[in-house]
Amino acid sequence: MQESIMKHMKSVAVILIIAMLFSCTNSVKEVNDFLADKNLPIGEAFDINHIHTDSGRVDVKMKTPLMLDFKNREDHPYSEFPEGLEITTFEKNGDSTTIKGDFARSYTKTSVSEMIGNVVVLNHALEHKLTTDQIYWDQVSGYFFTERNFIFYTKTDTIYGKGFEATQGLDRWWVKNQSGIIELSE
Repeated sequence: MQESIMKHMKSVAVILIIAMLFSCTNSVKEVNDFLADKNLPIGEAFDINHIHTDSGRVDVKMKTPLMLDFKNREDHPYSEFPEGLEITTFEKNGDSTTIKGDFARSYTKTSVSEMIGNVVVLNHALEHKLTTDQIYWDQVSGYFFTERNFIFYTKTDTIYGKGFEATQGLDRWWVKNQSGIIELSE
């Protein structure tokens, strides 16, 4: 008799557990809203080595150990790279520019990225190099800018200052508050 009661109890417990599992349904929107409220990403990717091509030509390479996807933010969706990011862009003429930093955040709606910590931008062909601790990159217009201290190296000059703007290839640049010796040709 006691054995029969135990079998009934086990059967009832199994049915209750199955009923609970099938009653737990959340829509994708509910899950995304929950993650956004808790400031949690909706996705994580590890050891990314992304190569983008256009018409068979490599135009961008990106490497990062970790990417967090916060595209569930209604107003300002973004991707975050808390362990650093390195991006190399390749122009049709063969020139390339590399940007890297310790931390990055890329906003989806505006296509503006922010890099923080040991930021280095290098144009390989021109041998122009920019170092700073924070930079913004407008990917649509191909434009870098910072209001922080920087050091800009060319083949002949080293320029120190605070406030820097440049085209993505560092071929045209503007400095705000500068110091250093600059060689001018007449």
